[in-house]
Amino acid sequence: MATDSSLLTSELEQQQQEDLYQQLLLQTVGKMQSENHDSKVIRPQPGMCVKTVTQPDKQKVFINVCQSTSVPRPPELSRDELVELLQSEDPTGYRVPMSLGEPHVEADNSSQGCTAYDVVINQEFFQKCQKDPLFQQFLIMVTLEGLENKYKLELSRDWKVLKNRKFFGSVSEQNIRSKSRPIIQELQPQESSAAAAKRPEVTLLVEPPAGDPEYLIAEIQLPGVSSSRSLVLDVGEDRLVLTARPHLFHLDIFHPFLIHQESSVAQYNTSTQILTVTMPVVSS
Repeated sequence: MATDSSLLTSELEQQQQEDLYQQLLLQTVGKMQSENHDSKVIRPQPGMCVKTVTQPDKQKVFINVCQSTSVPRPPELSRDELVELLQSEDPTGYRVPMSLGEPHVEADNSSQGCTAYDVVINQEFFQKCQKDPLFQQFLIMVTLEGLENKYKLELSRDWKVLKNRKFFGSVSEQNIRSKSRPIIQELQPQESSAAAAKRPEVTLLVEPPAGDPEYLIAEIQLPGVSSSRSLVLDVGEDRLVLTARPHLFHLDIFHPFLIHQESSVAQYNTSTQILTVTMPVVSS
């Protein structure tokens, strides 16, 4: 039986083209994923496990406080400063960066269903909290508040740290946000002058002034900075970091709001030498 070689050649070429297309598609998808710097996957280390219950239905909750070097550490805080902070009218002014994982269902020792949450904080700060009971209590308090705010819970403050268990369930990878950088728009050129490196003056404003905040606005005074090209700005979920090169200004602050990083914008007015950062607030 005779075979048409041209048909075989055509089918082979078509298959090769299809294979090449699939290869190029996979390469393109992989490149798109590798270029996505908005988040990254980490595997945190176990830290301590806190047991509490929901209110008012008394459902068991286990909170796995984990540690990772990928989470930024909070500002330096001494024990005296912590005592003063806890006695102040607004202790929420000090923010501890943390990644709050999704709830997952586990079984307790009685084979009853319960809920567990994985919370990741900076490894160095976790070790500091382990050495001082006051810092540990403060960490657990802000962790409970963070989970309550994110998942609309009410958790009992009658909690217990499990002595022989650092993690409830199994350690899983967690996707954390990376810092995004908004575009700094230059309005006008102006001459520069050298100055010593220092912390710039900053004013934080909330819009609207009353009711639920929609925007957090930071006005940063940068005398001597003539161009936005010397500015490096990072906007995190609750952190603002600014550097004016070379070693002119440096600002690193936490604020008591969760921010839409991707929607944040900044403008530098070279006439007033004020950088204005407008950050949409995540609605509660």
